[in-house]
Amino acid sequence: MGKGDKKTKRGKINRGTFGARRPRIKKKPSVEQQINVGSKAKPK
Repeated sequence: MGKGDKKTKRGKINRGTFGARRPRIKKKPSVEQQINVGSKAKPK
């Protein structure tokens, strides 16, 4: 159970692989996208 173990998080980090124990981190939408900087105000 350590760096050589394929199934542990530490082993995944050591090998540079991903899986159930070490999922890829999804990008959060940036602040600009949330506020919609490029879009104009809708006419009433």
